[in-house]
Parts: sequence; C-alpha cells; structure tokens
Amino acid sequence: MKKRLWMVLTLVSAALLLSGCSEFGQPISAESKGFWNEFIVWPLVSVIKFFADLLGTYALGIIVVTIIIRLAILPLTIKQIKSSKKMQEVQPKMKELQAKYSSKDAATQQKYQQEMMALMQNAGVNPLAGCLPVLIQMPILIGFYHAISRMNATPAFDLGTFLIFPLAEPSPVLAICAGAIQFVVLMTGPAVDNPQMKIMMYIMPLMIIGFGMALPAALPLYWVVGNIVSVIQNLVIYKPWNKNKTEATTTGGAKK
Repeated sequence: MKKRLWMVLTLVSAALLLSGCSEFGQPISAESKGFWNEFIVWPLVSVIKFFADLLGTYALGIIVVTIIIRLAILPLTIKQIKSSKKMQEVQPKMKELQAKYSSKDAATQQKYQQEMMALMQNAGVNPLAGCLPVLIQMPILIGFYHAISRMNATPAFDLGTFLIFPLAEPSPVLAICAGAIQFVVLMTGPAVDNPQMKIMMYIMPLMIIGFGMALPAALPLYWVVGNIVSVIQNLVIYKPWNKNKTEATTTGGAKK
C-alpha cells in the first residue's frame, strides 16, 4: 500500500510540474490565462511583489513569503512528521509479521494483510496521514518554483540582489548553502534513523546543489530559507539531543 501511495504522489507531482512546463520560463502577468497561472502562479507572484514593495527588495519579499508558506503548512508538516515517527515505531513489528507470513500463497497473504491492518490501527498509524499533507503542499511548492522562474523572465520584475548575489543569475554560493542546509534537514529528521532513507541524505543535497547552480539565485534563496525553517521544525519536534542522550544511556547500560 505504501508503495502505491508513493507512486500516486510521484504521478501527481509530475502532473503538477508538467502542467506549467509549456509556459516555464515565459513572462507572467495578470492577463496570463489558465488555471495554473490564474490560481497558483500569479497569486504567488502578486504576494511576493507586495512584500517586495513593502520591504524594498524582492529578496526580502521572497524570504517573507517563503516563511509565510512554511508556517501555513506547518500543521500539515507536523502531522506528516508524527505519522512518520509512528510508522518507524512499528517497523520492528511489521518486519516480524513479514517474516511470520513469508509464504506467498493467497491465504497466508490475506492473513498477513489482516494482521498488518490491525497492527496499524492499534498503533494509530495511517499511511495516508503521511502522504496527504505532501500532496496538499505540492501545488504551493511547485507553484512557488514556477513563480520565481517566470518573474525572472518578466521585464517588469527586477529581482535585484541578495547581499552580493544577483537573484536573476545562478549563484554557486547560494546553491551550495541550500544543499548543505538540506543535509542538515535530513540529519535532524526521520531519515537519519531509516536505513532505506539514508541514501537520500547524500543524493538530495547534491541534486539541490546541481539544480541551484543552473537556476536563478532566487530559487536557491527560497530553498535556503525553507530549509532553515525545516531544520527549526525538526529540532523542535524530534529533539535530537534527547535521542543522543538516550543512545548514550543505552550504550552505557549495555557496557555495564
């Protein structure tokens, strides 16, 4: 079931991304037609411009809107994280069931599915709880990506600079910062305790650095700010220092 859910998420994400690809890199304005432009991209552009006019620079506008978006989806993010934590807690029992019902005959697999569902219900685990928040976030996050890229292609928007980095041009420094902070996000999140996810700790930062070096610096700036917010969320929710104390106590007890 989990694989199917992630397959659905992947297909939906691809559809959302491709829905704006025909106009990707094209100018954007209030006259731009189509659902994607009228209800996702242009509203985000308008909000960024509002804060840019209010604060004086598009860099500050992007930073503020990024923080607002992250705070708006915070309840969904917390729900997703809690679901992931519960799923990790029942992983040992899930593996026991997989070993117990390793036979592939229909009767055994039916019994396996019944006990697996009972295990998840008793533990309060809902696979959809971890996937639906991601699905809801996709239009916002992908729309933000398109908004910045298309603002960069619109002469009416002069993105200016962030510190010394022109936001309309690629910035290797901001790209590397975005990748480095993404690594910290993964180190402070559930992936660090999941052997199957650990590979992402190395692939995701490299992907962000690679994309960031080829894209306008406004996008790595968005990633940097968003990832900083994610690190703070992980520190508050996961409290990795408590985990380290628990591991030290367990190790010390084992040595005795």
